[in-house]
Amino acid sequence: MSESASNRLSPGDNAPLFCLPNHSGQLVCLEQFRGSGVVVYFYPKDMTPGCSVEASDFNQLRGEFLAAGLRIVGISPDSPASHQRFISALDLGFELLSDPGHEVMAAWGAYGTKLNYGREVVGTIRSTFVVDGELKIVAALYGVKAKGHARRLLELVGSESGTAEG
Repeated sequence: MSESASNRLSPGDNAPLFCLPNHSGQLVCLEQFRGSGVVVYFYPKDMTPGCSVEASDFNQLRGEFLAAGLRIVGISPDSPASHQRFISALDLGFELLSDPGHEVMAAWGAYGTKLNYGREVVGTIRSTFVVDGELKIVAALYGVKAKGHARRLLELVGSESGTAEG
């Protein structure tokens, strides 16, 4: 595998807690999702083609994720001001959080060595997690492709909804 495997999370793990500023500078903490559920996705950079496609896809399916009991939160190293522009440009209906020091990304295994156009670089590993109301990891997906990812995740969530443990 091309991505760094340190700090990888697996289903059943406790989700690493965080508090990060959103696009308005207000702190959003994972604890706020206790009792419900949330999709936490990590992406490299606002306003880039792949990240725009991924955010638009999540936004388009937001109602279906909400119907499944899941809110959506995106996290990147970008500033709150950058997030504000990104949300405005794409008319996003979910929060984007800033992790400029990559601490939260590292704790979730979403920062490290990866292949970028055939070269090894250190950066954000496009990753997505489903976290249940007890703040446990239900799904951990690393190195995802941006296009169509939100739909595939929604299908995965739907296929797991009938299981005894999530």
